[in-house]
Parts: sequence; C-alpha cells; structure tokens
Amino acid sequence: MIKIFETFGGYVEIKEPHKGCWVNITHPSAEEIKKLTGEFGLPGDVITDILDQDERPRIEFEDEWTLIIMRIPVESTNNGVPFQTVPLGIFITENFTLTLCLQNNEVLPMDKPSPFREQYNQITDSINFILRLFLRSGNLYMKYLKQINHMTSMIEQDLEKSIKNKELNKLLKMEKCLVYFITSIKANEIVLAKLRNSKKITTEINEDLLEDAFIENKQALEMAQIYSDIQSGMMDAFASVISNNLNDVMKQLTLISIILMIPTLIASLFGMNVPNLMENSAWAMPAILMGSLLLSILGVILFRKRQWF
Repeated sequence: MIKIFETFGGYVEIKEPHKGCWVNITHPSAEEIKKLTGEFGLPGDVITDILDQDERPRIEFEDEWTLIIMRIPVESTNNGVPFQTVPLGIFITENFTLTLCLQNNEVLPMDKPSPFREQYNQITDSINFILRLFLRSGNLYMKYLKQINHMTSMIEQDLEKSIKNKELNKLLKMEKCLVYFITSIKANEIVLAKLRNSKKITTEINEDLLEDAFIENKQALEMAQIYSDIQSGMMDAFASVISNNLNDVMKQLTLISIILMIPTLIASLFGMNVPNLMENSAWAMPAILMGSLLLSILGVILFRKRQWF
C-alpha cells in the first residue's frame, strides 16, 4: 500500500509525488515494487534489503541518496509469539523521502491519515523526521514491554498451580520477544550513534531530539534487559515448581492407594476358603465393613497428622 503526503508531517495526502513529498509504503505488492524501481528510482538491492525480515539496522550515505534501516516492534501471531521486530527503511533523496516497511506498524500506521499531525509544525527536515521515527520507535518498545510484563504476570498465576509445560512454553515465548527487542534496540542505538557522528545534525532542535531518542532507546533497552533477567530466573524457578506440583500429585495418589488398600486387604483375608470363626455369624459382614471403614479413617487421620494430606 502506497500513501503520498505533501510534507513529512503527513498532513495533506496527494495522488502524485512532487519535490519535498513523503512517500509511505507498507507491505508492497509486486506491482508496487516495480513502481518503486521505475517511478521512484529506488535501487533493487535496497528494496530487497528493507523487505528482508532479518535485515540488520544500518546507515548508508551516497552522493545522491541516504538510506537508514532501523528495526521497529510489531504485533505478531507467529507461533504464539505476541511481538517481534521488522526493518523499517528510510530512503532520502533531494526530491522525496520514502519510508518502506514489510508490514503495518504503529510507528507509521497506514490506517491513520496523518500519523505526525500533532507535530506537523515541528518537523523541519528529513533528519528531524528520522529522529522522530526513532523516538516513536523507542516509545513503542516501552509500550510493548509493559504488555509483555503484564502477560508474564498472568502466566505466573497459572504456573503456580500447573503440572504441565503449557504455561512454561508461554513464558519461553515471552523470553523470545525480549531477545528480539534487546537485539533490535542495541542495533538502533548504533545507528543513532552514527547519525550523531555524521555531522548531519546541525540544528539545536535536532540535537535535542537526538538526545531524547538516545534516552528513550536506552530506557527501553534497560527495561528489556531487566525483564529478560527476571524471566530467565523465573523459568528455572517455575520448572522446579512444576516438578514439585507433580510430586505432590503423585504423593496424594500414593496415599489414596494406601487408604484403599486397607479394606482390600481385609476383604481378601476374610474371603479365603478357610475357617475364620465368623462364617456362621449374622454380624460378620457388617463387622468386617465397619472394621475396614474404621481402619481407613484411622489411616487418613494419621496421614493428616503428619501433614501428608
């Protein structure tokens, strides 16, 4: 899907590109990719790199264009993993600025006509636009990290009573999300450092924005690392909890088997074809049943006293 805006802020959407416009593309079709190489003049290898799911963040400066690739968080339903990261490419030329992403995202959502409308008057140039993308990405990382933390808390409550590995597998997927986030945030931080050293930032507004983007990314990285460390220890602890819960179930089943064995043993003894002095008594059957019941109750009381039940 292709959307063309008159300026970086996305305030006015237009049909045909002109100098100074911003082109936002998400999940392009084969025809749209041909349009990118033909009408917009993007190199084919650049498009391939941006649309590669595993492409690493980087920055390239050429005489006619500048390419910046960053990784942004997106919601995902792949194999039960709630979040992952995908590359977002920013291609800058003298005539236009183009953003390209593999799938829809909250950094540059296609369902909103002007994602930067509230900041329209503040976006002055392409570098300012890029820094705002890094800042929005950092905010989105922290938003998703809070959601991961909430999901983890819900899984913990189920794990305390679980004897299966289902909840542990859910926790493992949360850990996988955190690994994705940590790797991507670190790579984005390297790109921000290269932007700082490239001497492309010449205004005080952009310097302040760069510092804000650094702080936001650093905070997101620290949050992800803290959550990852907590979950690593948590998984080991809850693996032991599941084992202990299973041992408790087996212990209770064993105790129930012992209690049921008492009347079975008595019935076996009195059911033999040998004299037992009670075969002619009318009270033999009730007496045997009562004795079995009393011994079983005595066994339960003994186990409860030892806190085995």
